[in-house]
Amino acid sequence: MAAAAASLGASRAYATPVARGAAIRSRTRAARKIIPGRRSANGLRVDAVAADAPSAIDDDAAMFKGKVKKSGKLSICVFGASGDLAKKKVYPAIFSLFYDGHLPDDFVVFGYARSNMSNDEFKDRIRSSLPCRISAAKDCDVKVEKFLTRCFYTAGQYDDPEDYKSLDVAMAEQEQALWGDKKTLRLFYLSIPPSIFVPVAQNAARHVSSKSGETRVIVEKPFGRDLESSRALTEALAQDLAEEHTYRIDHYLGKELIENLTVLRFSNIVFQPLWSRTYIRNVQINFSENFGTEGRGGYFDNYGIVRDVIQNHLLQILALFAMEEPASLDAEDIRDEKVKVIRSIRPIDMDNVVLGQYKGKRDGDGVLPGYLDDDTVPPGSRCPTFAAMALFIDNARWDGVPFLIKAGKALHKRQAEIRVQFHHSPGNLYKKQLGNREENSNELVFRIQPDEGIYLNINSKIPGLGMRLDQTDLDLQYKTKYSGGALPDAYERLILDVVQGDKRLFIRNDELEAAWKLFTPMLDRIEEDEIAPELYPYGSRGPIGAHYLASRWNVRWGDTME
Repeated sequence: MAAAAASLGASRAYATPVARGAAIRSRTRAARKIIPGRRSANGLRVDAVAADAPSAIDDDAAMFKGKVKKSGKLSICVFGASGDLAKKKVYPAIFSLFYDGHLPDDFVVFGYARSNMSNDEFKDRIRSSLPCRISAAKDCDVKVEKFLTRCFYTAGQYDDPEDYKSLDVAMAEQEQALWGDKKTLRLFYLSIPPSIFVPVAQNAARHVSSKSGETRVIVEKPFGRDLESSRALTEALAQDLAEEHTYRIDHYLGKELIENLTVLRFSNIVFQPLWSRTYIRNVQINFSENFGTEGRGGYFDNYGIVRDVIQNHLLQILALFAMEEPASLDAEDIRDEKVKVIRSIRPIDMDNVVLGQYKGKRDGDGVLPGYLDDDTVPPGSRCPTFAAMALFIDNARWDGVPFLIKAGKALHKRQAEIRVQFHHSPGNLYKKQLGNREENSNELVFRIQPDEGIYLNINSKIPGLGMRLDQTDLDLQYKTKYSGGALPDAYERLILDVVQGDKRLFIRNDELEAAWKLFTPMLDRIEEDEIAPELYPYGSRGPIGAHYLASRWNVRWGDTME
């Protein structure tokens, strides 16, 4: 992969963008062929494969790529099936795909965990978490029961190879009973703590991989906690899993507005000339939650808000927002452009970083607890629950444009959005009516959650006599425009992408490497210098230092003005 990255990064000239894209894809394919330790179709490592030899992987890709073929054979196993993530997100997502007809007719879903329970007990456990998307659907209960007939459970230890062999036997028995010896895609979802990623992935790959088709593995974040641990995790997984079979999931990339970000930018010519330093004054990516750790402080304290949200979710959004137009919608072309953006970000200056931690606050007759009031948090912890920073992309398109990133817990509202603030209109024609031109410049907002929408702030004349101006919105509210039902959950989209073999919304290993290279020096500095976070009240707009940071770059946080 390093050879591929170096080849892709070389400066070369091509006659047309099409020729350039073809050359990139050709070099990427060539690079994949020379990776040592080529894997077979089931994802396991083999000693050697001729460069031009036909691969069963290609057959499987043709079988599942794009729209799911109803004739495909799919076997899913959720590791950590008794946990909250599996119950609240993974199983409901798989059920919704089944309910809407997005899974092959022949499929089976296994759960694997240490908890001892029977198949019936497990089905009872997940039944209540399988709501139909349309609440009034008459066949909801029928669909739930039909789905549960395809669900099975196996208990076992996460570090015992014999238990994985027993799981393989159980899965093979169900596959044989349902569709015989047909080629089967096995999909493993690792809904487990990061401390056991490696033994579970290795044992599953060695003992439970598909014998007749391809095996794909979904890995949840965090992908390490710094550059060194991330590299160790990547190397350990690579011992038994090919990169093309490893799907590092970031559920934020599966959200509807993130998918629409590139559509809006690259399919509407009105935005293309505006998307640069020439017209854009600053970009804000804001993430806020109106609740604290609530008993999860022990886990959170080991990572903090930067590792938990900024280094992954928000950095991925920034890369998609700022990247150049890819040669195609092919996953590798898109991820090539994202990597270029991340590598172009200037090393983070601690003078452009603000850290915070929420404290308790009286709320009527009660008290909203502070972070240190969580019994699972170590006493005196300096773990930040809030961070704001200014990032800069050192390339021709974005030179000098501050990208202001902000994320925090226990703030005044739950919201995630991208705000694009443009330069003011040149000249002084309406200075008298508008007053402060910076505050009345145009702003494009992508509301990721809740109440998904896109709106553009423009200046307009108020109807009536005289010349009075006001700011108004050109507003696309998803729930108004697309009222056909609830939007698909991000996990639905991403699990379907894995079934289809589409890696556009998943993180490649060199993306991960570039992200940790950017953030590890800052995180090391915070921990080595024991930098104390600024306290802010539960339910507030965050520490005051964040506002000083924004003012340093002549910016006001857009989400605090609403």
